[in-house]
Amino acid sequence: MSTTEIIFLILTFVVAFAFSFAATPIAHRLAFKIGAVDVPKDSRRMHKKPIPRLGGVAIVFGFMVAICCFGRMNRELTAILVGAAIIFALGIVDDCKNLDAKFKFLIQILAALVVMIGGNIRITVFTNPNIFSDNPYLVLPWWLSGIATIVWIVFITNAVNFIDGLDGLAAGVSAIMSVSLVFISIRVGEYWVAVVGLALMGACFGFLPFNFNPAKIFMGDSGSTFLGFILASLSVQGVFKSYAIISFAVPLLILGLPLFDAMFAMIRRVYHGQSPMKADRGHLHHRLIDMGFSQKQTVFILYAISGILGITAVLLAEYGSMRALVLMIAVLIFIVVVGRLPKITSSQEQEEEKTQEEE
Repeated sequence: MSTTEIIFLILTFVVAFAFSFAATPIAHRLAFKIGAVDVPKDSRRMHKKPIPRLGGVAIVFGFMVAICCFGRMNRELTAILVGAAIIFALGIVDDCKNLDAKFKFLIQILAALVVMIGGNIRITVFTNPNIFSDNPYLVLPWWLSGIATIVWIVFITNAVNFIDGLDGLAAGVSAIMSVSLVFISIRVGEYWVAVVGLALMGACFGFLPFNFNPAKIFMGDSGSTFLGFILASLSVQGVFKSYAIISFAVPLLILGLPLFDAMFAMIRRVYHGQSPMKADRGHLHHRLIDMGFSQKQTVFILYAISGILGITAVLLAEYGSMRALVLMIAVLIFIVVVGRLPKITSSQEQEEEKTQEEE
């Protein structure tokens, strides 16, 4: 990589950070004017007072300024940006109107189709589950490739949205995941993917000072789904295509925290006879809070898990080492164990439950 490209990568991060940081106070004021405010109505909410949720506007603004300055526009990037614009517009409306989940799901599929068809971005290979086969990977037929790509993009888009339940969690985890994507993209020569990843990272870091506990503003669905969509699309283009033999494991690890949290949440809801999209208080961050950790402690624990998963992905991509497998298994065991721990009810919650029973 040339010196000029390195300088451009650094400037991409700086510009995204600066414009996201500057735009967040403006988004804060705008949210109150258009009614994009999160009012706590149930026990899932960690905040006690109304907080604006239009921070996604600042994130997208910082991201787009950096891309316009340093991005190399090609077919793939154009398709990703068009799809992300659809997701962002959907999120803005949802932040103000609370749209129906089925309608949002259909629009997310449409945005994924734009990326897949317009940018020819597909999951074309898959690690062969048959360890006795001489062929280490499978080439997917076009129809299965299309289904896999759409499912992956839509699932990751919603998975990042699912973890947006604590101050600074989704933005910080997205930034950490971007680091791994950027590192691998640089190693395989996908310069434009690295630029997009750094723009996303800078925009997240620029927003975090206002979003970290106690948060002054939330990113809302406009921000969390945008982050998830960009990360999902980049993982298909920059990782699935670059590491055919381990094509599934690397992006799975990079996006591991939101992916596994969403997967376990859906399994849990279906098991209890509920809709897989029904919101509840059973996510990993809720479990940690119920164990007695503070919001900041919980966020840092999840940052650490995401960071370890990212390091594992890089180790696997670089060396294919058994050490990466051991590290991954250890993290998965931790997530599963924490997810199965019973809720520890605080004395205040016990009093509230007792009062409700008496009433």
